[in-house]
Amino acid sequence: MQQSDYLVWNIDPVALDFGTINLPFSISILGILAALVFIYLGYQKIKPENTRQDEEAEPPPLKFWGLVLGSFVLGQLLFLILPSPTISELGPIQLRWYSLLFASSFLVGFWLTRKMFIHADRDPLEVDQLFFYVIIATVLGARLGHVLFYDPSFYLRHPSEILAVWHGGLASHGAAVGILTALYFFVRDKRNMSFLWVTDRVVVVVAIAGAFIRTGNFFNSEIIGEPTEMAWGVIFTRLDMIPRHPTMLYEAILCIGVFAILWKIYKNYDNDPPEGSLFGLFLAILFSGRFLLEFTKMEQAAFAADWIFNMGQWLSIPLIAVGIWLVTKKVDWQQSPEIES
Repeated sequence: MQQSDYLVWNIDPVALDFGTINLPFSISILGILAALVFIYLGYQKIKPENTRQDEEAEPPPLKFWGLVLGSFVLGQLLFLILPSPTISELGPIQLRWYSLLFASSFLVGFWLTRKMFIHADRDPLEVDQLFFYVIIATVLGARLGHVLFYDPSFYLRHPSEILAVWHGGLASHGAAVGILTALYFFVRDKRNMSFLWVTDRVVVVVAIAGAFIRTGNFFNSEIIGEPTEMAWGVIFTRLDMIPRHPTMLYEAILCIGVFAILWKIYKNYDNDPPEGSLFGLFLAILFSGRFLLEFTKMEQAAFAADWIFNMGQWLSIPLIAVGIWLVTKKVDWQQSPEIES
């Protein structure tokens, strides 16, 4: 086939560009960090005591925003005396398609998780706390996964780059470990909520979120596939003029399929599937699919180029094994599903 027969992908990954914003005065970076500490400590003081156990008490808005403003001013004044790096401009500020899709995945996930908590007669306010855990764990886990699994030698030489998430580099296997760890801590102080119960619901959300994020990778022309002569090959002009497997779209379709399966089972069991069933199926199906799709993907860990399987495949194997163990040994499939008429 000729190059003109393939889809040529040359879309700018930047959706909106706001340029650089010059600040009216320099802001102390350490002062901002100090302000966050002051806000946390001050919030504990101004938060009223709960009048009821199932009620979340919040401070008056005027007190809260006064605390925020006062903490910011105090932090900046403190580091007028002490040395601190400063910033005098913000930007360039760019809104990328990836960022939009990443944020959209959390918005859709929040709505869907809240819906499932209501189905189970759980307090919807628990979802707020849950998503705080999940968002932090997703970003930290994905970043550390990339650092440890895909390019450890670079980050050992440049440790300051570990936190530079804006330079790219997030690993889905690391995000999986991070989320599971966060869920373990989340359920420790929750009554009548098991680890498997909450993971069954979170993986439904993770599946559809994965489709959003992989579509964002497509806009960024990243996680590309090996060269191909298949009719659906894509030329990513930001990289080269070679038709390649759109592996990120394969994975997005896989995620949509996994979501459809999990949601169908969830509804078949009248919103109350056997504990561990959705989690086990998610691990077994998604990461088996990922294992196979890795054969179409360019190697992302240079040190693993000569391995029989690539890094993504090795990381998928234990997750597949856990999923198979759950659905075959742990899940009580005797629970009768809701019969649809």
